[in-house]
Amino acid sequence: MISSSEIRQKYLAFFASKEHSIISSASLIPDNDPTVLFTTAGMHPLVPYLMGETHPAGVRLTNYQKCVRTGDIDEVGDRWHLTFFEMLGNWSLGDYFKKEAISWSFEFLTSKDWLGIPVDRLSVSVFAGDDDAPRDEESAEIWKNLGVHPEHIYYYPKSENWWGPAGTTGPCGPDSEMFYDVGIEKCSPECDPSCSCGKYVEIWNDVFMQYNKLADGTYEPLKQQNVDTGMGLERITAVLNGYDEVYKTDLFVPLMEKISSLATTPGDTSKEIIADHVRAATFMMCDGVSPSNLDQGYVLRRLIRRAIRHGRKLGIQGFFLQDLADIVIAQFTQYYPKFADLRSEIKLELVNEEEKFSKALVQGEKQFAKITANLKPGGVMPGEQAFHLFDTYGFPLEITKELAKEKGITIDEDGFNDFYKQHQDLSRAGAQKKFKGGLADASWETIRGHTATHLLQSALRQVLGTHVLQKGSNITPERLRFDFSHPEKMVPEQIKEVEDLVNEKIKEGIEVHYEIMSVEQAHKIGAIGLFDDKYAEKVKVYIMGDFSKEFCGGPHVNNTQEVGHFKIIKEEACSAGVRRIKAVVENI
Repeated sequence: MISSSEIRQKYLAFFASKEHSIISSASLIPDNDPTVLFTTAGMHPLVPYLMGETHPAGVRLTNYQKCVRTGDIDEVGDRWHLTFFEMLGNWSLGDYFKKEAISWSFEFLTSKDWLGIPVDRLSVSVFAGDDDAPRDEESAEIWKNLGVHPEHIYYYPKSENWWGPAGTTGPCGPDSEMFYDVGIEKCSPECDPSCSCGKYVEIWNDVFMQYNKLADGTYEPLKQQNVDTGMGLERITAVLNGYDEVYKTDLFVPLMEKISSLATTPGDTSKEIIADHVRAATFMMCDGVSPSNLDQGYVLRRLIRRAIRHGRKLGIQGFFLQDLADIVIAQFTQYYPKFADLRSEIKLELVNEEEKFSKALVQGEKQFAKITANLKPGGVMPGEQAFHLFDTYGFPLEITKELAKEKGITIDEDGFNDFYKQHQDLSRAGAQKKFKGGLADASWETIRGHTATHLLQSALRQVLGTHVLQKGSNITPERLRFDFSHPEKMVPEQIKEVEDLVNEKIKEGIEVHYEIMSVEQAHKIGAIGLFDDKYAEKVKVYIMGDFSKEFCGGPHVNNTQEVGHFKIIKEEACSAGVRRIKAVVENI
């Protein structure tokens, strides 16, 4: 048997031996991509560096990255799909490419010094080629030379063997995936790694980022060729221990045992759904997401309420999520130290949400009774009304269906799904408008706005106090938006003082430059920013004289005079304890 902790340590040790710097996991809230709500892969936080920015830790990196993929929510409960998972990854930023990446993947998987997987249990896939990029014979030849049998090498189209971009634009390229044969019989003569019968489990993916996808759908070669790889910790732990599902691994056993002890009735996949959703919710809240009806908060609320719903199916009484969160926090604090300071806050948030949901159930049941008062047995409840219950009262469709069944009526589920899809589209659009540290593009106007947010944060801290910290931003060529911690509305005099201070620093023509330094040195010089990397020895700090010093990946103007005239358009509430400033930078 091998523990998830041992696999985690082995992975980092292996790539450290290949001269990779170990970096910490980034937040689940993307810093550099406005097109997605959550960090979905290890490459997400590294987009600026994949595009050519200098990373303070060098050109070879490795880590374990927390990820959330909301597209899998409805599949959770089967053997392999999760909303929250950890990805082991290694990257080359313009350094090594296919030969080294594939060779090291093969070595780590098959060498007895590392994971020791028999070669004959491995199958791999490569890109079959299309009008955008050629067939990847180079990767296939590398695998053959390493000892993978040609019959275990499969060519698939872009739908299977192309990765990225994480959003709608950005770095992408062909990939080569690795599959483990669990040893069961083929479901048919045509069964291969693309089949979903369970014989083949994908365990690792090497992505060769050669292209940048543009907004018009075309591809251009990247300035540098990069490697991005990812191995799901939960899956590889299950495979190496001979388990047929991730929920049997040590990453889930404590949660599953606790849920089983609380349950009084059986439930098909309810225990697995609760375990996954509680993990995801706990990690989201650790990274600053609060339940709400918008964007990331909406997804979080859906996960929490779905977990509560399945708790009801298992006969679990009372508030139970905080006890499960305690288990998650105890398991992962050694890897994500922020949990230690946020335990009480996370548990309180879960209790509050369970209380709200209890009230929502009461309100929803009353509203259901009103909506269906005139429906007789055999009638159909319109999908729009079912969605109204879901969207306005947080009433899950499953509960609406239960109540409808008791009344002898049915739900127009197709209609519900149409309205739900519209809501998802709006959420995605909202993600493009609201995200932490988000630059809409790399245009000169956006870069000017980005630099202005650094000046703005320093001005706010000087006028309002050092409790002010950035809570989110969104910068487009037309305007900037900056969210910050502050308990009350700014008065007009404070707004004018901040605006004047920013413009004063712009007029001074302060040089803008970055320095790569140790974390200790960065804190010593007073640099601010969210940074809890327990591995990194060096960080990138952008400096504007003595006025602004921040951890940041860039890009920025070279001199504050290039920002232009700064004007605050509006100051308003964003959420509890968080204010928002909307502003523009104008040509002088």
